[in-house]
Amino acid sequence: MTAPLAYLDHAATTPLRPEALEAMLPYLTDRFGNPSGSHAVSRVARRAVDEARDTVAECLGCEPGEVVFTSGGTESDNLALAGVQRHRGGTVVCAATEHHAVLHAVTALGGRVVAVGGDGVIDLDALAAAVGDDTAVVSVMLANNEVGTVQPLAEVAALVRRLAPGAVVHTDAVQAFAWLDVATLAAPAELVAVSAHKFGGPKGVGALVVRSGVVLDPLFHGGGQERERRSGTHNVAGIVGMAAAMRATVEGREATVARVGALRDRLADGLLAAVPGAVETGPRAGRVAGSCHLRFPGVESEALLVLLDDAGVCASAGSACASGAMEPSHVLAAMGVPRPEARSSLRLSLGPTTTDDEVDLALKVVPEAVGRLREG
Repeated sequence: MTAPLAYLDHAATTPLRPEALEAMLPYLTDRFGNPSGSHAVSRVARRAVDEARDTVAECLGCEPGEVVFTSGGTESDNLALAGVQRHRGGTVVCAATEHHAVLHAVTALGGRVVAVGGDGVIDLDALAAAVGDDTAVVSVMLANNEVGTVQPLAEVAALVRRLAPGAVVHTDAVQAFAWLDVATLAAPAELVAVSAHKFGGPKGVGALVVRSGVVLDPLFHGGGQERERRSGTHNVAGIVGMAAAMRATVEGREATVARVGALRDRLADGLLAAVPGAVETGPRAGRVAGSCHLRFPGVESEALLVLLDDAGVCASAGSACASGAMEPSHVLAAMGVPRPEARSSLRLSLGPTTTDDEVDLALKVVPEAVGRLREG
């Protein structure tokens, strides 16, 4: 397959970092042991998992024993919400703009969904009305996967401590880790979910921070790995790759945020100037550096994406999990965006590998595509 000329869908998945690939290769070949075994080959794998756990804990601001390795963000979110509720009972609560891994889990668990404002930030008054003595978990994502909105997690946690002191706070930090100091910003949360492929690691591996004192029932029963919290043979290569990508992300985060944020601003400003009627979704100052979300009234997202793909620009209309769906984004609906406008949205998400040439191509192709569609 010919590589795209401009990959602007980093919120869906990111290219594998060279550091992650290099770290993984030995565990895809000669270091193939099962870390649950006791012989020499297994001990090599076990040591790799233990060292990776130390790295992940350091990068997430927790103790190694608080790290639970999972298959990714969806499992981490479900383990957090269902695991705590199964153990203690009570109600789970989340914001209306959560990723479907949280939103659908909360619905399945009979929970409550809290409104957000037009800027995508959770309504703290609505949250206060939704929590109480029966609340088990409150889930508010650190950064939104569609529009990039950063939530006031410290304020959320303080409210929960005051009104529902028996509840724990969970945050889906899957989209946040590439851009934000999750170790600091997610410190008020007892449960923190991340997924490797959103920051240059491999697909199919993630982690859930379960802080000391929080007890949850496992989703899987089996060999009792991860201190009985997540049974199943460890994905050693994936875990090692995630740790390497995580360390590289933390070490380069400050410079990456500055460079990519400038590229995002150039892209957004250029498109707003070049396309009549274009609208930016939510305040730019309150979102992560790689997020550029625009709406082009009079244009259908699906048709626009086809033209962009033909021109070598990879983008999306929203969450990768819902790509191709005809229904407009639940995130935009929760923010009060009218349905016709929501169907005209475009998510351009940048990452550490994004270049000036990719932005230049998008600045050329997107206005041309919108113009073609508006001409009919």
